Amino acid sequence: MAGRHETLPRVTDSTHPPFHDEPHGDSLGNRLNWLRAAVLGANDGIVSTAGIVVGVAGATDSRATLLTAGLAGLLAGSMSMAAGEYVSVSTQRDSEKAALALERRELREQPQEELEELTELLAARGLSEKVAREAAEQLTRRDALRAHANVELGIDPDALTNPWHAAGASFLAFTVGALLPLLAMVLSPPSLRLLVTVVSVLAALALTGWWSARLGAASVGPALLRNMGGGALAMGVTYAAGALLKAAGV
Repeated sequence: MAGRHETLPRVTDSTHPPFHDEPHGDSLGNRLNWLRAAVLGANDGIVSTAGIVVGVAGATDSRATLLTAGLAGLLAGSMSMAAGEYVSVSTQRDSEKAALALERRELREQPQEELEELTELLAARGLSEKVAREAAEQLTRRDALRAHANVELGIDPDALTNPWHAAGASFLAFTVGALLPLLAMVLSPPSLRLLVTVVSVLAALALTGWWSARLGAASVGPALLRNMGGGALAMGVTYAAGALLKAAGV
């Protein structure tokens, strides 16, 4: 945003250690957004494809059938994830652009009112009235639209969300996640297919749970339980359904 605080010089003498690099603001928000998309896509790929191949394994031992079902699930799921992210992020981008257009018009037609509004917003963040006024005037002189976009709307005009990036990331994450249970099921010996797939899936879910917790600075235990518990439940339900269909002669 225009008017960002000037970068403070790092003090390197022994009595004043350098500032620690703690993520703040947009960098943390962007990281968490990408983390959410990557973890969601990978987990969906792992769990949904595992559910399909384990369910089919409960009904048949045919490798060709397992491969067909798993590959169909992988392609359908990855395309669905990509399309969903594209639509969702496109809607968000359209909303951001509309908000910026409205702000641009208001700045053109009501500059004084917008200056007062920016002053009030800065004062609401803890600045004194005098300092808030001075800051608002400086920010407005440098780039009024950027100042209002950041302070009022929480938008960086130069970093609007990109639907193609989100779609591609979701497609890739889902595909990578889905390949694990598919390959585990079709490449393992028939007598070990189910065991190898279940163990591989639970291990992968534990890894994604740990990864998401670490990058999100959250507790690892609950993330592991959520991921592994959900995956185990999905595989148990679909396997039971496949076994019942097999027993019924379907």
